[in-house]
Amino acid sequence: MAEDTESDTPRLSLIGDRFPDMTVETTHGTKRLPDDYEDEWFVLFSHPGDFTPVCTTEFAAFEQRREEFEDLNANLIGLSVDRIHSHIKWTDWIEEELDIDIGFPIIADETGTVGTELGMIHPGDGTSTVRAVFLVDPEGVIRQILYYPKEIGRNIDEIIRSLEALQFSDAEGVATPADWPENDLFGDKVLLPPPGTDEDAAARLEEAAEKGYDAKDWWFTLRDR
Repeated sequence: MAEDTESDTPRLSLIGDRFPDMTVETTHGTKRLPDDYEDEWFVLFSHPGDFTPVCTTEFAAFEQRREEFEDLNANLIGLSVDRIHSHIKWTDWIEEELDIDIGFPIIADETGTVGTELGMIHPGDGTSTVRAVFLVDPEGVIRQILYYPKEIGRNIDEIIRSLEALQFSDAEGVATPADWPENDLFGDKVLLPPPGTDEDAAARLEEAAEKGYDAKDWWFTLRDR
C-alpha cells in the first residue's frame, strides 16, 4: 500500500474561514485585504477577463446597484488576471459606450496568485478566473461563496438578498427561509433556531403561544421579521 503523502496543493478558503491576508494592486491603488475593510463588509467578485461581453454586463449591473451595497455597509471589489491598464481602458469603454462610471476598485491579479489562493482559476482554461463571489463580514470572515460558469452572468438581486439575510441573521439570531423575504408560504417571517435539549423542545410550543409565534412544531417555529 502506498504511503499517504501530504499534498502540495494549498487548502482553499471555505465558508467560516478568515479571508487570507493579502496585499493587492487595484485601479484605486494598493489595498490590504481584509484589513482595509475592517468593520465593513466587502463583496469580492472575479470575472474571466476584461473586454468580454458577459463581464461587461455584470460590471455595469454591479455599478448600477453599488449604492444598495453601500447602504448595507458593503464594498464592491472586482478582480481578474488582467493588468491595471487593461482594467482602466475597459472601464473607460464602459463609461463611453454605456454611460456608466465604474466606481469600485478592480484588482489586477496578473500572476494569478490571488485567484489561485481563492480557488478562482478556471480548471483547464489557462489563468482565466471563474465568476466567483466572496461575501466577507466586518471581522474578515468569509460568510458566503458563490460560483458561476463563464457562460452565465450573475444575479445581483441574489447577492444583495444574501447580504441582507446574513446581516439580519447575525443581528437577530434567526435563520431565513427559502426566497426570504418573499417566501411563498411564509412571506418575510424568520425561523427560530431548533431547541437543543429535551427541556427546551418541550418548552418551545408554550413559549410560542406566549409570544405569538407561528409554531408548526417544536422544531419549526416562525416569528415576524
